Amino acid sequence: MEVAFAQTAPARSGSLADVAMLEGHWLGAFNGGPIEASWTAPAGDNIIGYIRMMKDNKATLYELFVFEQTDTGPVAMVKHFKPGLIGVEEKDKADRYRFISAGQDRALFEREDGNIRIIYERRKPNQLVIQRGELKNGQWAFNDLFVFEK
Repeated sequence: MEVAFAQTAPARSGSLADVAMLEGHWLGAFNGGPIEASWTAPAGDNIIGYIRMMKDNKATLYELFVFEQTDTGPVAMVKHFKPGLIGVEEKDKADRYRFISAGQDRALFEREDGNIRIIYERRKPNQLVIQRGELKNGQWAFNDLFVFEK
């Protein structure tokens, strides 16, 4: 599913409640193998979670997530690891995404460099979709990256 959006207005302040719909244990498929994700409920100033990707009964990639509350909204931080817990990013670096906006069961984040946007969306009570967007001809074009079921 591809969705295009025009450039949006400056970010509004948000809260962890805007991404609380992530909570739970989720299963899907990606690149010919199973994918599993889990996120905690908001507690204090954070939400934590993971994604585990596998193929042929072996791990291919792990992603660890932290959403931390800031004065302008939640910030999503992601670190990627290869099997053996070998970090992809430098030791003290993480992909960071700032909060842009949220609606009913939907939150939009933008990577610090402004090149990628991520939508977290609960489409049905038991379905969670993560979309990745890139700027094309002045419009943000989003495609489903991960589709999970509870």
